[in-house]
Amino acid sequence: MSSPYTVALIVPTGIGAAMGGYAGDALPIARAVAASCDRLITHPNVMNGAQLYWSMPNALYVEGYALDKFAAGSWGLQPVRRNRIGIVFDRGISEDLRVRHLQAADAARATLGLDLTDYVVTDMPLEVKLRTASSGASWGTIEQPDSLLRAVDKSINVAGAEAIAVIARFPDDLGGTILHDYRHGTGVDPLAGAEAVISHTIVRTFKVPCAHAPALSPLPIDPEISPRSAAEELGYTFLPCVLVGLSRAPQFVTKPHSEQGIWHDEVDAVIIPASACGGSGLISFANSTKAKIITVAENHTRMAVPPEAIGIRGIAVRSYLEAIGVITIDRAGMSLDTFYPQIDRLQEC
Repeated sequence: MSSPYTVALIVPTGIGAAMGGYAGDALPIARAVAASCDRLITHPNVMNGAQLYWSMPNALYVEGYALDKFAAGSWGLQPVRRNRIGIVFDRGISEDLRVRHLQAADAARATLGLDLTDYVVTDMPLEVKLRTASSGASWGTIEQPDSLLRAVDKSINVAGAEAIAVIARFPDDLGGTILHDYRHGTGVDPLAGAEAVISHTIVRTFKVPCAHAPALSPLPIDPEISPRSAAEELGYTFLPCVLVGLSRAPQFVTKPHSEQGIWHDEVDAVIIPASACGGSGLISFANSTKAKIITVAENHTRMAVPPEAIGIRGIAVRSYLEAIGVITIDRAGMSLDTFYPQIDRLQEC
């Protein structure tokens, strides 16, 4: 019997991807890919849609740093029935905004049956700072990372958390037209890069699933908001999608070559924007596994790293519709060559 056909769907965060660069707008792609394979491995940037989400039984929600470790063969993924989720609040969040988030968390317990521990508040404000690279990609810093790590340690070792949701206070004034452009579907998510720094720090240190939900003051109503960023206009919190994702996020097997879990050499295909092939995870998949690398030209980003520039041989497609066709053919055990009008005659070897 063949092994489960496994696809990794990657849309790097904070690089202005035309699809997957906004508020959960890659979810339709994830749903379609999940319906076309046995097992989907993807990450919060693809799955998170603020108060909107879509649970897929065959999808594994893996934080970006952990996904890189998985791609390199250093970590495996152990599916779980459920995780106990601990919430860590930035002390810089106002009391009113914290109550709004706690109400969202209690709603997730009452309506979705999620298992949450008592929450922890950092002993100092985290002081998140946002930055933009010359390429236009977003990134950021945490002025008080030790305070964050102390709070996460308490959530895991005192409250008994198995996965961590972090809610940090983000600046309201982003300067210039950054937020306006993002809300109108023409800019880079200004928060995504800093969010990745927060979750990477926690996963690297504690080796548990983690995702982040920013705390922001409600924005003024704008009737011209892009549908791709409209999910973030629905309320006071982006927490619901994070809690749903973490509730069944796989735990990490950190002993290489363990017989437990899912490992990188079980991945059959990796789908990624054609201009964003410079990440360590994609390079690891290309260099050390049997996985077919499928690059999607239509998903433009602020990056300029095509597969050819770094010596990766990929299957170039125009759209995600074509990418789904490629994995459907591959899963069926057929050759892509037979789906072109001309088929070359066999030649003597």
